[in-house]
Parts: sequence; C-alpha cells; structure tokens
Amino acid sequence: MAELRNDDDVVHEAAAHAERAAAASAVRIRELVTVGEHAEAIALLSRIWRRPAENPVVPPELMRALSKAGNYIGGAFADDLLVGVAIAFHADPGRHALYSHIAGISGAQAGRSIGFALKQHQRAWALERGIERIEWTFDPLVARNAHFNITKLGARPQEYLSDFYGAMNDGVNTDDETDRLLMRWELRDPEVALRAGGESATETRLPGDLRVAVPTDIERIRREDRAAAQGWRVRVRDDLTRALDAGGRIVGFDRGEGYLVRPEEWTA
Repeated sequence: MAELRNDDDVVHEAAAHAERAAAASAVRIRELVTVGEHAEAIALLSRIWRRPAENPVVPPELMRALSKAGNYIGGAFADDLLVGVAIAFHADPGRHALYSHIAGISGAQAGRSIGFALKQHQRAWALERGIERIEWTFDPLVARNAHFNITKLGARPQEYLSDFYGAMNDGVNTDDETDRLLMRWELRDPEVALRAGGESATETRLPGDLRVAVPTDIERIRREDRAAAQGWRVRVRDDLTRALDAGGRIVGFDRGEGYLVRPEEWTA
C-alpha cells in the first residue's frame, strides 16, 4: 500500500473528487443550514423510511441543534429539488471521527450514483476539519448496501451488532431485528482515495478465505416470506459473529458470493 501523503494534498484531492462525483450525478451538494431546509430534509428521509409525520426520522429541534453545533447535514439537489440527505455528528474528540447517523436518496433518483457523490462530499467536509475517519452502521443483509460501503467506498466492517437499535417502528425495519455492521471509513487511506476517484477495487483472495452468503434482494424476501427473511437473519448473524469472534476480518464483498472473511491466521 502506498504511503499516506500530506494533509493538504489529501484535502485538495478529496474536494476535487467530490466535485467530479457531483457533476457526474448531475447534482449540487451543499450543507443544509436553515430551518426550512432542515424540514425538507426530514420530510425526504421520512418518506424514504416510510414514517408518518408524527414519527420523523430526526426530530426538527434535534436537527437544528446538530446544525448549530457544527455537525454535518448535507443535501443533494437535482435542479432545485432535494433528492438526497446525509446527517453525521462528531464522535469522541480523541477518535477524530465523524459518525454518519443516516443517509438516504429518493427512490426516483436511483441509478445516478447520487449516494456516492454525497459520501464524497461528506469525506471532503470531514478532511477539511481534520477528521480522519467516518463510521456508520448498516443492515448486513442488504447486499446493495454492502457492495456500496465495502466495494465502492472502501470502508471496512469492524463489529457485528446484534439487534443494535431494538424494535424500530418504520416501514423498513418493522417486525425484524435490527442487526447492523459497524463500518469504518479511513478517509486518508490511499485505497479509499483511489475509489473516490472512480477506480475499481482489487480483491486479493488468500488460501483459507471464507464466504458468508447473503440474499441478493432481502427486501423482496421480507415482503413475500417473513420466515425466510428471519432465517437469513439468523444464519448470517451466526456465520459472521463466529468468524469475527475467532479473529477473522471482513475484507471484501461480492454480490454473487457475499462477504469475504479472512481468518485470523491470514490477517495482518
């Protein structure tokens, strides 16, 4: 792996990558700072998560406080329409990290790589402030998100969190346990920078590497067969926690084969 470069080079390159990603997706991305913009962001996220107005994804007063405290609230606009939102707040000062709480893109805008552009804007924003990593969680059963987080962004899973949020009353997580993978995105890692510039990931397989399969479309399975979906939850939870507890490390993801797990004896 190449050596890390100085801060100024990394910051300038991240900003350039963010600008190119936004241009490729035909969106403008900026921070959302007004009460009206925050309300629009909450409404969009609530539609994505199918939540009623009385149960918003983020309460308006909390959104306002997060903004005032200098946290990240980014919005992607197609013309004048808000089509994507990401919210992140600062972690413990000693960790130099940002915790990305939620991000969502309007379903009508699928296929334009707006989510990638929004994450690149978030990366550039963090690096400008001396923040070295971003962490977040996602449902390990959702293959498209695993591919995006691990393959497209170059983030790495750190920990399996069983039923992390407990019961959630929305249109996405209802009647399912909220297992999550904790991701860590090392913003100055040269591999992350390469992927920010659009280069493909290179996955090296070693003898003894394991595969943990996930369904290609867990959302469809949940709609059609809740018992089958729960079976996937238990199976993936058992396989990943067993591998990680034994010292293994998730080093890649393939849409056809699932998670690539490197056993302890091959980890560096």
